[in-house]
Amino acid sequence: MDNFTAQPMPASAELALPATLPPILSEPVRGADNQAWLSLRFADDRGTTRLLDRAHYGPLRVQKALYPEHPSICHAIIVHPPGGVVGGDQLTIKAGVGAGAHAFLTTPGAAKWYQANGKLSQQQVRLQLADSATLEWLPQETIFFDQAEVALTHEVELQGEARYIGGEILCFGRTASGETFNRGRISQQTSIRRDGKLLWFEQGMLSGGSAAMHNRLGLAGCTVCATLMVAGKPFSASLVQQLRELASQLAGERASVGASQLKSVLVLRHLGHSSELARQWMMQAWQLIRPQLLGHEALIPRIWNT
Repeated sequence: MDNFTAQPMPASAELALPATLPPILSEPVRGADNQAWLSLRFADDRGTTRLLDRAHYGPLRVQKALYPEHPSICHAIIVHPPGGVVGGDQLTIKAGVGAGAHAFLTTPGAAKWYQANGKLSQQQVRLQLADSATLEWLPQETIFFDQAEVALTHEVELQGEARYIGGEILCFGRTASGETFNRGRISQQTSIRRDGKLLWFEQGMLSGGSAAMHNRLGLAGCTVCATLMVAGKPFSASLVQQLRELASQLAGERASVGASQLKSVLVLRHLGHSSELARQWMMQAWQLIRPQLLGHEALIPRIWNT
């Protein structure tokens, strides 16, 4: 992306966090009809993770709590009923996970960001994890239509020994329909903090039809990029090498892949032309990482196959 920066753990960056999570994350103020927000709180109840609080405004919902693998892991599916985001829409998603709880958040289908019509669309995601909490944030792919103007912010705040797995698949244009991302602009900012100290920060901006979509420092002519980030503990060199070999075998000459271990953050990247290939790559990497980090086998949610 244009003006891309990635900075691991600068010593001067600090953010004060509360000692414990509040009963429910503060709710955004109700505003215009194009605003929507969702606030969730998960907590451990004697070995069962429960969705104790949920609040929403506008067209953002969460389906009932599901337990497809174990009572200690609560699955929740975030739904945006309109099915797409138009120019001027503002979405806010906040989730808090209490000590010892384990939440898994996903979506039922691809997120679609339509052309701007002269207005900026925004999404802010803020995730707060108490000590020993676990959160997996694995939505399905995001599709940016031509002429979309979108600003995305993703903030993760960890306390103590909290663990986080987060993934995204971004598709620029609907290539299956012959549409490319020639006009528009996408900006993105991602941060991960532990006990107030910055572990990871990156930001970028991509303009449709710009040189960054074609040069090697940007998308290199690709239309799909995917990222998987893991924060919890350093992984062994052998696992990182296994992830690299898996990615190379899967992608072949159809995509570029990479894996980097930076202290307690593992970052995996994928650049290609197929969202299906990107999803396959991410799921196979997740299936290797999850048992090592969380001690649980990675079972593909049924919603991803419907």
